Amino acid sequence: MREQERGGGSGGREGRRGDRREGGREGRREGGREGRRDGDREGRQELPPQSPEEQARAICLRLLTGMPRTRRQLADALEKRGIPEEVSQEVLSRYEEVGLIDDAAFAGAWVESRHRGRGLARRALAQELRTKGVHATLVQEALEQLDSDQEEQTARELVERKLRSTRGLERDKRIRRLAGMLARKGYPEGMALRVVRRALEQEGAEGADEDADGLGYAGF
Repeated sequence: MREQERGGGSGGREGRRGDRREGGREGRREGGREGRRDGDREGRQELPPQSPEEQARAICLRLLTGMPRTRRQLADALEKRGIPEEVSQEVLSRYEEVGLIDDAAFAGAWVESRHRGRGLARRALAQELRTKGVHATLVQEALEQLDSDQEEQTARELVERKLRSTRGLERDKRIRRLAGMLARKGYPEGMALRVVRRALEQEGAEGADEDADGLGYAGF
């Protein structure tokens, strides 16, 4: 009987010690979480709110870090974030003064990159620059670096790359498909048809030469 009582008393003491240990750990965990939350709140409260000018500068710098932007693109971004227009104009004008915004340089680089990389013609390039808010005068100046001869040379290269994939189609279908590809890239209809027809004529002449060579070899 006494053994059972001692056993029961020992179990009770162990249970109470376990409860105290668990309670201590829970208390420390809760205290740690509360302390971190309080510290976070205090840290946030220490930062003063940004003025609209500071917000505008931060937004512009973040956008300009990724890639060049036009003044219109940055103005639209500031408007979406609720920056007052007068603040936006002041910040954007200041950035133009120091050269961080340069629509003329943007337009020139855009024309070179998009013509070389995508084969776009002047008409398509002008449309893209207008949608980005570049002034018409700057658009025209940027397009002057791309003359008609260079544009037609690029058109020929585009057709040559696509010519093989149209073999097996009727001639009229080939012309429509190839000229349509050039039209989507902004090439004038007259230039597109001229380039496509010349490419098909050259392809036919080369094929005839190959056939003649083959016949000559067989006769020999």
